[in-house]
Amino acid sequence: MASADFASPALSDALVILGAAGLVIPVFTRFRITPVIGFILIGLLVGPYGLGRLVFEHPWLNHITISDPEALDPFAEFGIILLLFTIGLELSFNRLWQMRRLVFGLGALELLIIGSSLAIFLSMMGQYWTGALALGVALAFSSTAIVLPIAGTHSPVGRAALSMLLFEDIMIVPIIFVLGAMAPNAEADGWEGMLTTLWQGGLVVAAMMVVGRFALPRLFGQAARTKSPELFLAAALLVVIGASLATAAVGLSPIVGALIAGLLIAETEYHGEIETIMEPFKGLALGVFLITVGMSIDLATIWNNLALIATAVIFVLLFKAMVTGVLLRLMGARRSTAAETGILMASPSETTLIVLAAASSALLIQPGTAQFWQIVTAIGLTFTPLLAKLGRIIARRVDPIPDLASDSGTEPRVIIVGAGRVGLLVAQLLDAHQKPYVALDSDPDLIDRATRKGYRATFGDAARGDAMSRLGVDNALAVVLTMDEPVLVQRLVAKLRKEHPDLLIVCRARDVAHAAELYRAGASHAVPETLESSLQLSEAVLVDIGVAMGPVIASIHEKRDEFRAQIEQEGALDYKPKLRTSTVEG
Repeated sequence: MASADFASPALSDALVILGAAGLVIPVFTRFRITPVIGFILIGLLVGPYGLGRLVFEHPWLNHITISDPEALDPFAEFGIILLLFTIGLELSFNRLWQMRRLVFGLGALELLIIGSSLAIFLSMMGQYWTGALALGVALAFSSTAIVLPIAGTHSPVGRAALSMLLFEDIMIVPIIFVLGAMAPNAEADGWEGMLTTLWQGGLVVAAMMVVGRFALPRLFGQAARTKSPELFLAAALLVVIGASLATAAVGLSPIVGALIAGLLIAETEYHGEIETIMEPFKGLALGVFLITVGMSIDLATIWNNLALIATAVIFVLLFKAMVTGVLLRLMGARRSTAAETGILMASPSETTLIVLAAASSALLIQPGTAQFWQIVTAIGLTFTPLLAKLGRIIARRVDPIPDLASDSGTEPRVIIVGAGRVGLLVAQLLDAHQKPYVALDSDPDLIDRATRKGYRATFGDAARGDAMSRLGVDNALAVVLTMDEPVLVQRLVAKLRKEHPDLLIVCRARDVAHAAELYRAGASHAVPETLESSLQLSEAVLVDIGVAMGPVIASIHEKRDEFRAQIEQEGALDYKPKLRTSTVEG
């Protein structure tokens, strides 16, 4: 009985997937190649169009092939749900509101222009207009699952890509409803069903936001008090799966619920721990999704239609890259950002496969047409990591920016993260006292303006890669975080404190509550904007009404120290990090 269980198809498929992850991740990481390509190639190898063709001739291949590709679909969908959940953790409602112009402006224009243009072209090539519209919209989507892990969400390229991908994710449900209503045998209740789903979905989303703001801090607070990682993980999975099921129950996409759950948790102080716990599950589930993409590629069909498929892939990639790049330039993006984002967003998406399936089931396109474009989509997804590298190369050529490699970082200095108004003011004061510094920012426009004004600034993303290490954080005098992104600042503080226990970390805080959170994360000093503005106002009033400057300055310093002690107490600061103050003095 035990041997029969071990030989079951489910266990065999699980063994293949885990074995693929164990091979792909270390090997491709060793050669600095994204594991995305490795997982797709594994799917191609172990799928029905790879070694699966030979199972009847060589039964032992059953142990290293996927016996039931369709059984992996729920796990692949779960991977995308976890991806949107972690994206929500990196965002906040405030940041999402700040991005509204990009999401509903750039995102809507990108989907509308690319979709309608491709539909017109396919209609001119002989495709009936309903099928051409379905194909055009499907091919306009870009891959959330592959693009965002490559680009991140904090760099200019990442923010532009995120805004377009968010709008695409929002539009999935209306588009699928419209395709169903366009079917030859569709009834009038198709449009009524869409309206019902929209108002019911709106109520569910509103209820989730209200309940989540009150319930989630208490839920994770209770889980944290138990000091049980298992309970913390169970609570996180409960929230993300429950939110996804709630939106799916009323007809919305489950990824909408996952994104909202992430946004709600991002507003709590437990988001960092949850993101760390969920990361391995997201990576493995996304690996399953990429394996399913590879399994859909039929090399025999590609070989028989090589010229036509190659032409379609090249046309789609070039057209989408050109339109996206032009739109970004028209909206004021830098040439390097527009070029890199356009090329990165050029390939079709996993959502393209969903829309193609919906169009095929609605009889808007023929099964053969759907299969052709599914192959084009799978090939495009495979090329996405290569497109990312190509985009970075072209971006550096069309609009050179300062390179981290040109700055060795051997001299101890202050690292200022953020080259905006606050960061440059800090740089001015360091310059005035002849203290070495370098400013780091992921926005090339800010770097360009800073270097033109004579500041020592360089390009890089402190949240990703080895940017801080290459600037010499190991022997830095201090790190000053000046960005107005509370979640990112808190994450960076925790990371820096963990890796550099003795480092002096000074942070810009949005308010007193945020400052307390930064102290808990390990900040040496956290300066609330609201507190400093109040003290400066008080100083100006006291001096102007005749109080002597000396007593005013003394009282301001006394009040500042009093508030700092109070904030540290509220932040439950149970230690004071050892600071390398001796190198700063003098």
